[in-house]
Amino acid sequence: MMAEKRSCLIITGGTLDLAFARSFLERGSFAKVIAVDGGLEAADALGIVPDYIVGDFDTAERAVLEKYRQMPFIVWEQHKPEKNETDTELARNRALTLGCERIVFLGATGGRLDHLLGNLHALYGCLERGIEAWLVDRQNRAYLVDAGKTFRREELWGKYVSFLPYTEEVKGITLTGFRYPLNKKDIRQGVEVGLCISNELAEEEARLEFDEGILLCVESRD
Repeated sequence: MMAEKRSCLIITGGTLDLAFARSFLERGSFAKVIAVDGGLEAADALGIVPDYIVGDFDTAERAVLEKYRQMPFIVWEQHKPEKNETDTELARNRALTLGCERIVFLGATGGRLDHLLGNLHALYGCLERGIEAWLVDRQNRAYLVDAGKTFRREELWGKYVSFLPYTEEVKGITLTGFRYPLNKKDIRQGVEVGLCISNELAEEEARLEFDEGILLCVESRD
């Protein structure tokens, strides 16, 4: 699944379902792996030796840090706690400098809500560079889109597909092949929120088109 593009896995410090993570990682490989502070504990549990370890290291267990400090060839990037970027954002920046074409974030959705929202916003830095980026967990795959997209049933993360305006307004949304179609509908943040939530494919393929703005797309399963 990951082999066709130079991809990077970023393991962050949020709550991570290890059983899901193992299953997910069995389906492909990554050119680079970056562990983010407390995410190093998840990497350790998964038996992963990252290429980079990034953060201010205020949450990772000392014993785990010391274990990995004994390993050669890992690049450590330690930052001061007083900084403008989150640790995950710094890891994303490192992935961007490595020339990765796809970035997958594990452990970026569970735990603190402020971290989740920050991680969703970190996706924008990938989008503006034309790099595919996902936040994934057992139930969800979230990403940003700024152009039309075709959805295929066999490739979906789950049964449901939801669209939320990332920019203040998204104009001219047209959904074809979905259970709930739309035709040139404008949506705004905080208005008619349910309009594009929990849609489903009515056919094997469905198409999203829109004229202006950026959408947050979430593919979900119960």
